[in-house]
Amino acid sequence: MHSVRLPQFAKDHPDAIAALTCGFLVLLGWAALNVGWLSLGLLILPAAYVIGGYDSAREGLTTLFAERELDVDLLMIVAALGAAGLGLWRREYYLIVDGAVLILIFAISGALEGYAMQRTDRSIRSLMSLTSDTARVLQNGQEQLILIRELQVGDRLLVKPGELIPTDALITEGNSLINQAAITGESLPVEKNAGDEVFAGTLNGTGALILKVHQPPESSLIQRVIRLVEQAQTETPPSQQFIERFERGYAKVIVLTGILLAILPPFLWGWTWETTIYRALIFLVVASPCALMAAIMPTLLSGIANGARQGILFKNGAQLEMLGKVRAIAFDKTGTLTTGKPSVVKVIAAPGYSETQVLEVASALEAYSEHPIAQAICTHSSSNLFATDVQALPGKGILGLVQGQRSFVGKASLIPQVPPRFSQLSDQLESEGNTVVWVAQSEQVLGLIALADTIRPEAMGAIAHLRKLGIEQIILLTGDNRRSAERVAQMLGINQVYADLLPEDKLHLMQRLQRQYKTVAMVGDGINDAPALAQASVGIAMGIVGSDVALETADVVLMADRLEKIASAIALGRRSQAIVQQNIIFALTFIVLLLIANFAGEITLPLGVVGHEGSTVLVTLSGLRLLRNV
Repeated sequence: MHSVRLPQFAKDHPDAIAALTCGFLVLLGWAALNVGWLSLGLLILPAAYVIGGYDSAREGLTTLFAERELDVDLLMIVAALGAAGLGLWRREYYLIVDGAVLILIFAISGALEGYAMQRTDRSIRSLMSLTSDTARVLQNGQEQLILIRELQVGDRLLVKPGELIPTDALITEGNSLINQAAITGESLPVEKNAGDEVFAGTLNGTGALILKVHQPPESSLIQRVIRLVEQAQTETPPSQQFIERFERGYAKVIVLTGILLAILPPFLWGWTWETTIYRALIFLVVASPCALMAAIMPTLLSGIANGARQGILFKNGAQLEMLGKVRAIAFDKTGTLTTGKPSVVKVIAAPGYSETQVLEVASALEAYSEHPIAQAICTHSSSNLFATDVQALPGKGILGLVQGQRSFVGKASLIPQVPPRFSQLSDQLESEGNTVVWVAQSEQVLGLIALADTIRPEAMGAIAHLRKLGIEQIILLTGDNRRSAERVAQMLGINQVYADLLPEDKLHLMQRLQRQYKTVAMVGDGINDAPALAQASVGIAMGIVGSDVALETADVVLMADRLEKIASAIALGRRSQAIVQQNIIFALTFIVLLLIANFAGEITLPLGVVGHEGSTVLVTLSGLRLLRNV
């Protein structure tokens, strides 16, 4: 890491610095004891205890005194201190190293959890960056910049071309094309006229707009999205609640049993106090949940590393395991299953004209426009024709002279004579989810150009692979219109389609799907997908085309936007789930065997430590199997 960035890293990740420092001190202390530098080793190892165990001790004591509960953090501290005390008492100093290793394992786990928790703050900050800090208010014919939070219902706003809409409002004057992809996911800009509502965070096109604020800024759609993301990310899933209850129950049993073992044997079986304390401390060491903890984290970390090699970024190890339980997957449309950009899919020429002529006239005029449809037509044509006297007709099209003839590209409303056959063709193309552009010259229809947001080449194969994996339901959730959504769904074989959705609609649908299918993944790329990504059992974002908010909110990121990697991620999740289950069974079995041997008096402390650490190493190596490709 660059030295200039180290102080900032230490400030942002103090738990990671503590874990790294603890690991270094444990290694140094162990080396000192091995070469016979006893005093130095006994000086270094307590520092490792303090640095690595401070957070766990604080959390454990806080839980004990504030909530009257025991947890694994406190159990770890007790076991580590017990090992250290026994090592000093019997002058078996390697036991102090064993206690330090226990603390180090928990310090690393805490650092990983702290990193995962920072996602919420980053995603909220990314959402905030979508909105302007100020708005241009019209007062007494004068423009005045004021803070968004100072806006009042009834204020009149001026939004110039290319500016972000500052807050949800109604258009009172003007018309323009508004890019709403960030909010609704629509693939093309939407024409807005007087009386229409516009949303904060959307981008104004080429026309100046006068808006009227009709609701407080804090009630805007983007603010609701922010609140939904906050709520969905802070809610604790049932599986996590179960793990927390299990940890606390386990800690109670072990601590209570350890206390009883340190008191009762002399009275029940006539043990000496030395033997009693010795067996109680062995119990705390062998019952420490290191093997259980190693049953999970190394496996998930190996899976994360495996996924990274394949271009699949897992932000949270728990979500890798969760992905193996997914029963249904919901996909966004625009930018996820499709490319997110319009392209020419069909050109129909009138009798006596060719498709090349239609494209030449259209591209000559559209070269003067920055609209995505115009760019798609120009890209599709290789014409060198130029237009003159070009005039843009907002919301209707473009007029101009091409080769000395009056030409037009746009809607059919400006064409005097529209052949019935072409009207039927246009209606048919639009019913299939296409956007239709008319081309005319000298008041004669030259032809039609149909454009659509094209499906990603790998989408069909990716959906088929998911079905082979046994995914029960594949659902399409989109803010785009129903005709376009149904066209894409039909081509990909998706039978559940929900269209015309706002971000909160997607969230509510995701909650409904989770009640129906329990574990549901969501794949998306836009800001409008953020609440659903946060709510989903596993949120999957597209890495290249995805918005910053989607990338921060999701649990999994497809770095190369390769949809076929979703199936690979699910297979990886299923294998990690199987290995975790195997490791837990092995760890629990080994702990039980060690405990039985301890109660029977057939195990010494060194053997207990070897058995405890050996089972931890074996479980860890088992988890590393996931580094191999699946």
